[in-house]
Amino acid sequence: MSAIVREPAVAGRFYPADPERLRADIDSFLSPSQKKVSAIGCIVPHAGYMYSGPVAGAVFSRLEIPSSCIVLCPNHTGRGHPLATMRKGEWRTPLGTVPIDSDLAGELMRYFPALSEDSAAHRSEHAIEVELPFLQVRRPDVKFVPVAMGTGQLVILEQLGQAVAAVLRETEKQPLIIASSDMNHYEDDATTRVKDRKAIEKILALDAPGLYETVINESISMCGYGPVVAMVTAAKRLGAQEAELVQYATSADVSDDRSVVVGYAGVIIR
Repeated sequence: MSAIVREPAVAGRFYPADPERLRADIDSFLSPSQKKVSAIGCIVPHAGYMYSGPVAGAVFSRLEIPSSCIVLCPNHTGRGHPLATMRKGEWRTPLGTVPIDSDLAGELMRYFPALSEDSAAHRSEHAIEVELPFLQVRRPDVKFVPVAMGTGQLVILEQLGQAVAAVLRETEKQPLIIASSDMNHYEDDATTRVKDRKAIEKILALDAPGLYETVINESISMCGYGPVVAMVTAAKRLGAQEAELVQYATSADVSDDRSVVVGYAGVIIR
């Protein structure tokens, strides 16, 4: 039986479909001279590379990329199970295929039975796909576990984070937990920067419940707050001591249109 292959959904739209152009774009966003650090988790944006590539590249430039990663993302499409992973197969990008870490996915499902094996939730979702070419360039042999999250209930987000931490405590390898998220959406630049600063302050304080409350109370349209809450929860359980804002930008930095923007934050947690 042939392996399940998840084909790219947004190649040619969010990033180049041509392998040479894609690799050149990734190289332009990365800074090879950056000193690399090992991290527990990180936050990277997932918009089209024109807008979010520099911020994502700034984060991936700083990281030691381990052999395996858990990538948490919001479910933008609404399809499939609200807590969905894939335990088998591989994902294709223009740079080749990235295999799923079946052992790690299986362990996570064992610790967190609410997590369902459901490829439908991932088929058209872009928020993990756009991170994979960065991982492929930085670590060609990387494996990963995809988790798409369509729930915003704090208790469930925290339980997922606790399960991730429990699994990683028992594994010899030290997988990186990647939370794929953009920040505030579709307000003016000044408003977005104020709202995003409030959310980023909670992230830098490693305050997952505080981030959740801030996003809700301040009406911050941060699409991946669920993945970030889960990642920060896991990171704290794994002994995280500090979070660093590597880079922040809005789409206005590229478009010069400050009337309607999206914010992007790159954060490393150690």
